[in-house]
Amino acid sequence: MQRYRKGVGIFLLNEENRLWVGKRIDMRSNYWQMPQGGIDQNETPKEAMKRELMEEVGIRQNYKIISETENWLKYELPKELVGIVWNGEYVGQKQKWFACKFQGTDNEIILDSYQAEFEDWKWIKPMDALQLVVPFKKNLYKKLLDYFSEFYN
Repeated sequence: MQRYRKGVGIFLLNEENRLWVGKRIDMRSNYWQMPQGGIDQNETPKEAMKRELMEEVGIRQNYKIISETENWLKYELPKELVGIVWNGEYVGQKQKWFACKFQGTDNEIILDSYQAEFEDWKWIKPMDALQLVVPFKKNLYKKLLDYFSEFYN
């Protein structure tokens, strides 16, 4: 049986409906992604989303949740990464995604407020995420862009 790690993702939009993406420290490539992470034991998806937003982006306030996916969305790792990522325990992730509106200022974004996972970040047009994301997450990002399109179109 294939196992999927339970996680959350954050579709973070600013007041101009630009999407937040970060460049990971641990992957020396030119790929960018939205904040995401695992759900800890005894943690709800919403609690995990708030924790991940604080840990990865440094945002503790000045945002509101405007939507969340009804279902869990999955992605699979490429075969060459299955035995490496997450100690080989999972073949991919199934995630609950939350659309959030950031109402603060850019100086509130602090990448190293916890354990830095991103080395850089930027606001982009949401559709540009498809050109920036690692290829194995592209289908997931297409679904998210469709699901949350009412918030940026």
